[in-house]
Amino acid sequence: MSPQARRENLIAAALELFGSRAPELVTVDDIVARADVSRPLFYRYFSGIRELQVAALKTVTDGLIDGLAQMQEGTPLERLRGVVRGLIAVADEYQAGYIALLRGGSVIATSETDAVVDQVRDRAVELILEATGVSEPSPLLLLTLRCWTAVVEGTLLSWLQERSVPREELDGWLVDQLVAMVSATARHEPAGTAWAGGS
Repeated sequence: MSPQARRENLIAAALELFGSRAPELVTVDDIVARADVSRPLFYRYFSGIRELQVAALKTVTDGLIDGLAQMQEGTPLERLRGVVRGLIAVADEYQAGYIALLRGGSVIATSETDAVVDQVRDRAVELILEATGVSEPSPLLLLTLRCWTAVVEGTLLSWLQERSVPREELDGWLVDQLVAMVSATARHEPAGTAWAGGS
């Protein structure tokens, strides 16, 4: 197994373990047992459990950014639904890691993980503006889009833990939430908000 493959194997083991316990409760011994490697081999790739935890969670955020990149052809709303479907798919694939990354109060939250989460949020806003053809958003519209990303995160956290709504219904509902929020924002803009979401 190549060094890169070995490192990815350790990260995959960590993500699997996040499915059964909080990341802060996962130990080096747990990781090496799941990955079927020795402790010395673990320390060849990571200085300690914290570094591995951050690398595992970074894998999730990289996946989310890749999911965001799945922009489709079609109307702005169709393209937005494609973006949201990509997010849902990645969050579902990395369920435990996603929950660990965004769960409030986790000791895994650091300035580094906060920064990579912010990258996902910023990219989501950029893609919404790209999909809807808005090149110069107002401060109020930007605030609206950032609030909506928080709605998406909260929705996915709840959905991953409860599964109370069919997955195929989430993307349309979340995009409808965005349309409603932007419509409310437009009523508070001096000259309205130029947003192509309804086209």
